[in-house]
Amino acid sequence: MKKIIITTFLVAVAFTSCKEDFLTVIPETNLSSATFFKKEADFQQAVNAAYVPLRAIVNDRAYLLGEMHSDNTYYYRNILFGATEQQEDIADFAVPTANGVTSNTHVLNQYRLDFQIIARTNQILALIDDVEFGADSKNNLKGQAHFLRAYAYFELVRYFGKVPLHLVPVTVRQEAALPLATTDELYAQIIKDATAATTFLPLKSKQEAGRATSGAAKTLLANVYMVQKKWAEAETLLKDVVNSGEYALMPDYNDAFSTNTGNKNNKESVFEVQFLEGSAGLNGSFIYNFLPRPMSPDELRPIAGTSNPQPLTGEGNNAPTPDVIAAYETGDKRKDISIGYVTLSGSLRANKTFPYIKKFAKTHSLHGNTGTNWPIYRYSEVLLFLAEALMEQNKAADALVYLNQVRSRAGLPAATATAQTQLREIVYRDRRSELAFENKRWFDLVRTGRAIETITAYGNRIKANPVDYYYPEGATARGNAFTNISLLYGLPADEAALSPHF
Repeated sequence: MKKIIITTFLVAVAFTSCKEDFLTVIPETNLSSATFFKKEADFQQAVNAAYVPLRAIVNDRAYLLGEMHSDNTYYYRNILFGATEQQEDIADFAVPTANGVTSNTHVLNQYRLDFQIIARTNQILALIDDVEFGADSKNNLKGQAHFLRAYAYFELVRYFGKVPLHLVPVTVRQEAALPLATTDELYAQIIKDATAATTFLPLKSKQEAGRATSGAAKTLLANVYMVQKKWAEAETLLKDVVNSGEYALMPDYNDAFSTNTGNKNNKESVFEVQFLEGSAGLNGSFIYNFLPRPMSPDELRPIAGTSNPQPLTGEGNNAPTPDVIAAYETGDKRKDISIGYVTLSGSLRANKTFPYIKKFAKTHSLHGNTGTNWPIYRYSEVLLFLAEALMEQNKAADALVYLNQVRSRAGLPAATATAQTQLREIVYRDRRSELAFENKRWFDLVRTGRAIETITAYGNRIKANPVDYYYPEGATARGNAFTNISLLYGLPADEAALSPHF
């Protein structure tokens, strides 16, 4: 079997043979679960399909809901273009919400993409044991399905708190409108799925590149326990990952991230979303979403490296804030690798120099079309999670061992603090610098109980000094900015219209 990364699959329409190159799609018609799921290859393709929504999630949604909805990034206000209210509402903590629901398009699309994963994995898990094929392959496929369902529900519970809990395929419309499961019920299922995945999945060295592994499942489960403050349980899992010998920090922080065509699923990668530049629909474009506007072709060319750059208009997203820039310690190598600067001649600001996210700005061949993978979990986060779990159990000396591995690569002196309060702040600061722009910041603020205080102060700074946050001179923050600072998003109004339980 040729090496498969993760390929495109449209449910009940198109399937790709596991023995074909992963770009080859063989269209078929009139397929259903009753006629399709007959052999191992069918389930392999169904699992491939369950990965597909991850590309749209990280390319178009997660940076809005998980990073720009924090004090790490903001939007580049371009009054020449006009309003892009849907993403501005997220950045400004002004998402309109009434009776627990919102009309925000990005919230709706995130919700639906996660439930696409859930629907596809439910189909797999409901039928796979009815078909005879090799136990090792079957366990691997089941493990991937459990991992993906756990990950999707983990996103949903952190965004919404309560959502319907679907564990079997929906066969008729009436089955789709389930009551909202409680947060505790959702976490119980996430733990059950992630635990199953740790048992079924192979090590990274035994798995096809790009697929979930036992290390990824243990990291996900540990992340859940970190949210629940189950420090000892998280410690056990994280030490398993560390002691597996499957992962290591890349010597250079810049090499922790894939390029357009290479360095993918490297030694530091625990789990990442796969992209491929080209015309097959497997490409990403997130770096273009992250650049300031208006940008001329000559200003874009050095960043993108393409021969045919086009002007970028509209309004850019994910601008590194002065807050995150100031959070890096002096001498931290991660700062210049993570953040670059570009001067925009067409800007209405007196200071026409803007920061942008450099760590994902890898040169490529096609305008607006990139193959850079997106990291979900890196080994450095495993080490930082482990340091935090140990620190919270008053094991400061042990925590420093793992924390200082991350700090050493960043060119920083070893931390020596042993007082829990002091060490906690160092761990939090290093998480912010190490994982900046990887959609971790909002979740970290919430799980550590700092979200409301941090965002309130951040909002006050923006309203007092909008020019510092990339507004043109004379422009002010919108009147509704920072009027809805909440730990959860409202459920999608379009979905509420279909269910009596929202």
